[in-house]
Amino acid sequence: MLSKISILMPAYNEGLGIRANLLATYRMLKGLKRPFEIVVLDDGSGDWTFEEARRGARGLKNVKVKRIPVNQGKGWALKEAFREARGEWVVFLDSDLDIDPKQLELFFDIQKRTGCDVVIGSKRHPESRIHYPVKRRIISAGYFFLVKALFGMPMRDTQTGLKIFRRQVLRDVFPRVLIKRYAFDLELLVVAHRYGYRIEEAPVIVNYRGKYGHIGLRAVFNIWWDTMAVFYRLKVKKFYDHR
Repeated sequence: MLSKISILMPAYNEGLGIRANLLATYRMLKGLKRPFEIVVLDDGSGDWTFEEARRGARGLKNVKVKRIPVNQGKGWALKEAFREARGEWVVFLDSDLDIDPKQLELFFDIQKRTGCDVVIGSKRHPESRIHYPVKRRIISAGYFFLVKALFGMPMRDTQTGLKIFRRQVLRDVFPRVLIKRYAFDLELLVVAHRYGYRIEEAPVIVNYRGKYGHIGLRAVFNIWWDTMAVFYRLKVKKFYDHR
């Protein structure tokens, strides 16, 4: 029997779109022919995201909708959603569906073929198809070279919003992940790599919808600051060496 999968969908100010995206994800998962559950975690939205998610979940089996009263960031939302998850495989899926969840089938094929512990989507994979603004491409490329120089990890992209993990990986790694927002994905993968878990990359098709507009200088600074904090904890403080 195939192991159960848990889809974690953090949501922030998704408005009316969250209902349609939840239903689309549910329909796709039914086609995989394996047991699943979906956990939607509203991260303190200031609109009707929570109410729309609950409407979308009405009458669906194995769908949970939870809410954090105050916005804490995607990383914190994923940690809270993980508390509700029961699957042997845990999937991170951005609720705006810039990345179609149909691509999950390829991720699980890669996992089965390689026996790895983690599969992450990579915008820099040679087979990926990215519909992204030029400015975001430039920022993404710059961040790739920064991460490569600082950490030297054998992966080309840490930030893409579709990832799958063995449950045990997150149980081991989450307690050492401190970042709530910008470099959460980076810290998560840095610790997983440090603990010897095998990570594989998968190509993705990304259709950017421009929900959050451009990335400003403040966001760029916050990303850099969080990244340097991870570097300090890894290389100087040796914080991740102690499980």
